Amino acid sequence: AKLCCLQENMNLARFLCFSSIIAVSYSAYLPTWDSLDKRPLPKWYDESKIGIFIHWGVFSVPSFGEGFAAEWFWEYWKGVSSPSAVYFMSQNYPPDFQYADFAPDFTTEFFDPDQWADLFAASGAKYIVLTSKHHEGFTNWPSVNSWNWNSMDVGPHRDLVGELATAVRNRTSIHFGLYHSLYEWFHPLYLQDKANGFKTNEFVKSKTMPELYDIVNRYKPDIVWSDGQWEASSDYWNSTELIAWLYNKSPVRDTVVTNDRWGSHTLCKHGGFLTCHDHFNPGTLQTRKWENALTMDRGSWGYRRNVGVGDYISIEDLLHELISTVSCGGNMLINIGPSKEGTIHPIFEERLRQMGEWLGVNGEAVYSSQPWKHQNDSLTPGIWYTTRENAVYAFVYTWPASGNLTMESPLATSQSSSISLLGGESNLYWKTVKPSRLSVVFPVINPSTTQAKWVYVLKMIG
Repeated sequence: AKLCCLQENMNLARFLCFSSIIAVSYSAYLPTWDSLDKRPLPKWYDESKIGIFIHWGVFSVPSFGEGFAAEWFWEYWKGVSSPSAVYFMSQNYPPDFQYADFAPDFTTEFFDPDQWADLFAASGAKYIVLTSKHHEGFTNWPSVNSWNWNSMDVGPHRDLVGELATAVRNRTSIHFGLYHSLYEWFHPLYLQDKANGFKTNEFVKSKTMPELYDIVNRYKPDIVWSDGQWEASSDYWNSTELIAWLYNKSPVRDTVVTNDRWGSHTLCKHGGFLTCHDHFNPGTLQTRKWENALTMDRGSWGYRRNVGVGDYISIEDLLHELISTVSCGGNMLINIGPSKEGTIHPIFEERLRQMGEWLGVNGEAVYSSQPWKHQNDSLTPGIWYTTRENAVYAFVYTWPASGNLTMESPLATSQSSSISLLGGESNLYWKTVKPSRLSVVFPVINPSTTQAKWVYVLKMIG
C-alpha cells in the first residue's frame, strides 16, 4: 500500500494495487480439496525417487509381532486382542503391567543420529520420513500436548526428531520428512469424539492439530506424511485447513509435499501424492504422482525380535520394487524399524548399503528419470524402462543365459545408435532382427571385478 501511495499516477497506482491483490488471491490455496489438489508438486520430490521410512517408538520395546505388525502391539494386546499378543504378555510380564510401563525401556542409548544420517546418505535415498508419533500417541519430540508421554519426559529424555533432523540436514542431498498419526487408539478425547459419532472434535483441536503445527514450525519437514485417517472424514480432522496453511503460509510452503491419508474418503484421491494402500505398486503408469511404501521386514514396520531371516526382502526383490515403481512414475519409500536401543539391524544396514552400491553405478537411470512410452517390454519379461535426456534405460532382471537379449519395445533409429552396460562395457554389439526386434549381445565379464550386478542396466542412445 505504501508503494502504491508513492506512485505519481494514481490510476496506475490503483491498478497495480488491485493487480497485486488479485495475484495474491489467485496464488493462495483454499481449504478445499478441489483447490488443494491443483497445487503443483515440488520438483525435488519427483526427482528424488527413493526415500527411507523409519518406524520407531515405544512399540520398539516389546518388539513382538506374530500375525500382526510390531508397531500395532498395544492394539493387538488391549484392543482387538490377538491371542499371540496376550500370551506373550502373560509369559513375560506381571499381570498388572501396563503399556505405559514399556516407555522407560525405550532407552535409545546407542542412537547416533550422525551414524544414521551417514547410512541414509550411503543408501542413495534422497529423503527420509521419521515417525514423529504413531497410533500409540507417544511423541518422539517434547510435545507440550503429550505430557509425560513423549521422548523428553520419559524413556530417552532426548528430542529424537530434532537430533535426526539436524544430522540429516548436514547431508544436504537428503530431505527430512515426518510421519504423524492423526488418531490414537486409546486417547480419552478421541474415544469420546468417536462415541459421539465424530460430531465433536475435541481431540483434534487439543491434540492432533496443535502437534502438527508444532512439528512443522519447529522442524520444518519437507514431507508431512499423514496416517490413521480411516475412521473419520477430513472434515473431522480439519485436514484441508492444515494443508492450506502448509501450502500458503507455513515455513515450508515452497518445498513441502503431502500424501493422501487425511480422511476416510481421501485415500488414493486427494493430497500431494497418492499412497493408496501399503505396498502399493500397480505395475502400470498412473495419472498422478504416487508412492510405494513398503517394508524391508515383510511382516512388520516396527522392529521385531521374533523375525526370521526369510522375512527380510532380498536385494534383488528390493531393486525389482524400485525399478517397477520408478518405471511407472512412482517413488519408493522403503521402511526400516530400529531397536529400542537406537540401533539399525545389520540386515537393514546391509540392504541399504547394497542399494546405495547399485545406485552408485546405475543412479543416472533412476534419479530425475521419467517413464518411457513403454514401462516394460512387450516381449521379454523382467525388463523395465525409464528415460532421461536423450537416453532410454532398460533394466534387465536376469542375465541372458545365451548371452543374447531380445527386446521388442525399443527400436534403433540409425546405425549410429549405441548401447552400453552401466558399470560394464560400452558399445555393445546389437542388431535389428525380424519382426522389428532389437537383439543385444551381452559381454563376457569377470564377476569379481564388474560393477554390474543384481539388476543390469542398458543405456540406449538413438
